[in-house]
Amino acid sequence: MNIVLWIVQVLLAVAFFAHGWLFLSPPAAIAEQMNASLPRWFQLFLGVAEVLAAVGLILPGLTRILPWLVTWAAGGIMIVTVSATALHLVRGEMSSAAITLVLLIMAAFVAYMRQRVVPIRARGAA
Repeated sequence: MNIVLWIVQVLLAVAFFAHGWLFLSPPAAIAEQMNASLPRWFQLFLGVAEVLAAVGLILPGLTRILPWLVTWAAGGIMIVTVSATALHLVRGEMSSAAITLVLLIMAAFVAYMRQRVVPIRARGAA
């Protein structure tokens, strides 16, 4: 189960790092479209939050320093994906809503499993 969790964590981290980076430095071709739908300050906020969440899914678990941050990162991703799913549903973007719903389920799985079933032990813990 630990290997499955690591695979899901890495997949989530890659997805949220890429999406966060897209918000932080959007290609010129889509920047105008992004600015029309969300204010730039909110895009920057989401980009930073998503990149930090991606790092939080991996780094604390690898180093075993503050491993509880993995659960908190997954919880933060859950908040973002619930909001994104609602936004996509309001806009009628069903395929995007389905993708964010799958990401929500993955994040909830990681959060629950790392909190209750297969927690990562802190460095030096018995």
